[in-house]
Amino acid sequence: MSESGSGEKPGELVAAAIDSDSELNAIRAVLSALVPLKREGRSRVLDYVLKRLGVLSESVSQVSATVVPASTASPTELPSQHTDIRSLTKEKSPSSANEMAALVAYYVAEVAPEPYRKQSIIADDIKTYFKQALFKLPSSAKMTLVNAKNAGYLEPSGEAGQYRLNPVGYNLVVHNLPAGKGGKKKVGSKKAKSKKASRKRK
Repeated sequence: MSESGSGEKPGELVAAAIDSDSELNAIRAVLSALVPLKREGRSRVLDYVLKRLGVLSESVSQVSATVVPASTASPTELPSQHTDIRSLTKEKSPSSANEMAALVAYYVAEVAPEPYRKQSIIADDIKTYFKQALFKLPSSAKMTLVNAKNAGYLEPSGEAGQYRLNPVGYNLVVHNLPAGKGGKKKVGSKKAKSKKASRKRK
């Protein structure tokens, strides 16, 4: 009897079955390797593997297109259109690497799609998300984390090289960015004008 009714030849069916078995074996291997790890460790491993395979940017763009249901959003949560770091950076307009580091920590903890969400960041996250946001890369990602901590936006998370957003950093991102929001005013220009005026009087 002819196989034309199914539209597939016996050889194609065998190949499809082999591919399916290979995928299942790969899934089992990945799960068995990830299950013993903590959530943040799983996220780092997956990020690294996807980068090495060259599929991270594609996956991020696809996941970033998802919309967070309005019923699950808290009053301080950013709108769903900001689920990618680039549009969030454009909206918040951080003016320094310290502010951008706080924004990255906020993004991965509160806004990022679930597969990429975590409570602390490392130097590699600074490099990754600064690039995705088209924000100028610092000369040292590690020092950027330290500087953001010294500025009061981040705090050590308990593991070496890992930092999480503290309440000051959270308030900066949610309530005080972009600059001038939340009652902040730039006073530098006024001081400069007053100095110039006093010089003219002399």
